[in-house]
Amino acid sequence: MKNIINILLLACYFTSFQITNAQSRWITSTEEKVNEPNTWVAYRKDVLVKKVPTAVIARIAVDSKYWLWINGKMVVFEGGLKRGPNPRDTYYDEVNIAPFLKSGDNKIAVLLWYFGKEGFSHKSSGKAGLIFDAKLGAQNLISDASWLCKIHPAYGNTEEPFPNYRLPESNIRFDAREDIDNWQTADCQSLYGFENAVELGNWGDAPWNSLIKRPIPFWKDFGVKKASKLQRIKGVKNDTVIAYLPYNMQMTPIVDISDKEGGNLISIFTDHMEAGGDINMRAEYITKKGSQNYESLGWLNGQKIYVTVPSGVKIDEIRYRETGYNTEVQGAFSCSDTFYLRFWDKALRTLYINMRDTYFDCPDRERAQWWGDVVVLMGQSFYTYSPSTHSLMSKAIKELAAWQKNDGSLFSPIPSGNYDNELPGQMLASIGYYGFWNYYMNTGDKETLKEVYPAVKKYLSLWTLDNTGLTDFRAGGWTWGDWGDNKDIRLIFAGWHYLALKGAALMAEELRLVDDANEYRTIMDRVKSGYNSCWNGLAYRHHDYKDSTDDRVQALAVIAGIADRTKYPDIIKLLNTQFYASPYMEKYVMEALFIMGEGKYAMERTKSRFSNMVDDKGYTTLFEGWDVGGYGGGSANHAWSGGALTVLAQYLCGIYPLEPGYKVFKIEPNPASLSDASITIPSVAGKIKSGFVNTDNEFLLKFSVPHGTQAVVYLPESRDKTITVNGKKLSLGQYQPKDIYKHPIKHTLAFPAGDYILSVKN
Repeated sequence: MKNIINILLLACYFTSFQITNAQSRWITSTEEKVNEPNTWVAYRKDVLVKKVPTAVIARIAVDSKYWLWINGKMVVFEGGLKRGPNPRDTYYDEVNIAPFLKSGDNKIAVLLWYFGKEGFSHKSSGKAGLIFDAKLGAQNLISDASWLCKIHPAYGNTEEPFPNYRLPESNIRFDAREDIDNWQTADCQSLYGFENAVELGNWGDAPWNSLIKRPIPFWKDFGVKKASKLQRIKGVKNDTVIAYLPYNMQMTPIVDISDKEGGNLISIFTDHMEAGGDINMRAEYITKKGSQNYESLGWLNGQKIYVTVPSGVKIDEIRYRETGYNTEVQGAFSCSDTFYLRFWDKALRTLYINMRDTYFDCPDRERAQWWGDVVVLMGQSFYTYSPSTHSLMSKAIKELAAWQKNDGSLFSPIPSGNYDNELPGQMLASIGYYGFWNYYMNTGDKETLKEVYPAVKKYLSLWTLDNTGLTDFRAGGWTWGDWGDNKDIRLIFAGWHYLALKGAALMAEELRLVDDANEYRTIMDRVKSGYNSCWNGLAYRHHDYKDSTDDRVQALAVIAGIADRTKYPDIIKLLNTQFYASPYMEKYVMEALFIMGEGKYAMERTKSRFSNMVDDKGYTTLFEGWDVGGYGGGSANHAWSGGALTVLAQYLCGIYPLEPGYKVFKIEPNPASLSDASITIPSVAGKIKSGFVNTDNEFLLKFSVPHGTQAVVYLPESRDKTITVNGKKLSLGQYQPKDIYKHPIKHTLAFPAGDYILSVKN
């Protein structure tokens, strides 16, 4: 019965976002090869518009991607999202096309790229198709058999090597001799043999099924730019031109070429074509005679573009179009330690290059939404990028719930067509305190919480306890606790289980599900007891674990609240000698050290462990492992390595919401070893600014509280010290917080909206 209720809840959610229009039809080419992988289909429709309305919303769905022109002007550069709001359905776009229409004849052109294969980020429908619907006042512009289409003859496949099996995208070869010039506006039926499309079904029909509105913005297009530097290397048969880009980015390469003969093969790839241990995407171009330029539409990532050409072919210019998720850097950080300034900049770049259709682990080898990564990436996004990233988070959360298996298990990456293994530790991290609950605290988005809570409850019901109360071992599809050695897996899973229960209890309380919350907290008490039974007087070690003591499980015990303060000295001592956590888990070690009052050592340990990647001038991004080519494939752009960014914001500068959506937030700075630091945070309630200067005689804190919010400031015990606010000595009873926010040790002050200078002098 519970399964049926969960299915109905998901169905109600998705149905609420569907649209119906009996007139518009899925259409495709009549050509036999249209459903083969890596097929490109060109569509044309000419329409007479009597009067252009103020707004004309076109609704467009495809498998897999599309480019839209109206009257020869680009309207959408790479529309469509990879399939997979759930295992069955498809996303659709809404586009206001009114600015591109005119009274009279209008020419609509769509180029469709059908992946035709599955991967770690895409579930193929099995058919290339387009559906288009727009209402122009009393007039409907719909896709049907009157549209003309044709497989674009210039597009094809390359020879080996092909992209690895995780990527649904293929290499793109374009033969300019087969191009259909100006097909977006020309009389394509008489000139190029376009034929009437074949109709495949109505809106909502299989194999695309229900259509769900795109929940994230269209990509940000940074425009076409020239490479900053070209380096030419002569070869025997082929020359190579290397174009240098300012940083690692998502981009489409553009080459300007002169060829007196035509028919020459040009290879285009980046310095990340083999990054991360596997073959990634590349492009090829076959020249026509004369001067020409070509933009390969499948985005690549990298910091260098390599173009190899036969010796007789001239590369006139290499340009690029950077695109990416439509967000802005609105956060800022500065401090007295230049290492952490470099770290912050690299973390920002790595974070941005790992978001597009989804948050993903790396932009080259997989482009896959692994949820252990997503938890860390979301945490960073809250402190750095504009709130438009929250839509990407909500999409990720809803997808994780919608892909839940019938047996209740969760898995990632999702969407997925060829992978469905559960990673228990990552799934627990996802649904818990650092995942779903952290999203809610930062956004106040209660509707998303409501929608996914049934999936959280169902998944947690799969976890059981042993006779000590400790979480039972759950192998899942891949028993992964972290990269690296010496993983005390029972305690790693138990720590994440406790944090998942904590997040679920808070969700249940917020949703007024008191019985659920009480049940979770009862289980938490048992897990805590079982975990503490593994304390041997010096460290946490599971009784069956034989290898070197794991630093990860000590950190999890601290951040979860399982370890009490009496254990802190021994844990701190151990964290000074054990260094097994990968860059993924090291963030939690750093956080644990701050919680235990060891902020200075937290900063030192992080600097020591991350120095190789932060100081490497050859890369503008952070690595998957401690070095490029390390464990996990060793990609050079893994945003989970930026997790310390969150700790700098949340513990060094001390900013975190106390109520959902930043209605009330804390400022609890911990200077550690720094003389000064400042931060700007783009919260949903407005920009929060805070900065401190710490000297032997004074601690100075400047901060801004946005309109409609309240800041609660926590300062070290201030007996025998003078506190002033905006130059006036603090008097008894001023800025008193609610009892709920008072701290038993620290001096607590509450501030309404405004700008403040707070001074604590000896």
